[in-house]
Amino acid sequence: MSDFSLVYPMLALVLLTFGVAVVLFRARVRSVREGHTPVSYFRTFHGSQEPEFLAKPTRHFANLFELPTLFYAGCLAALVTGATGAVPQALAWGFVVARLAHAWVHLGRNRIRHRLTIYLTGWISVLALWGYVCTAVALRG
Repeated sequence: MSDFSLVYPMLALVLLTFGVAVVLFRARVRSVREGHTPVSYFRTFHGSQEPEFLAKPTRHFANLFELPTLFYAGCLAALVTGATGAVPQALAWGFVVARLAHAWVHLGRNRIRHRLTIYLTGWISVLALWGYVCTAVALRG
């Protein structure tokens, strides 16, 4: 396992983000074409009600810039400090799998109970990643 192995889970999450962006774009085009949302709505995102098929990818895309920022920062901190290896790699991939599952559930049938469990798994993975990095740095100290 190379010192840069954390780049791959980060890349996977970037690809997921781009994939959700495509889903969002298509939902916006559909919403305008079907007359649910006027084009002017997208200037300020006010003045109209979003249909559910547009609201879900909109919220999900925004969510990919919330908790994942702590994930990216944690991976980069691990790389910079040399706190790499099997544990941070497993935690990083665990987070990516949780985010993929979260996207599948949220953009699909959107069962809140399943979404919550998956979401909490992602949070725990990121918290554990940061705990590992901080512990590794402190032990070297």
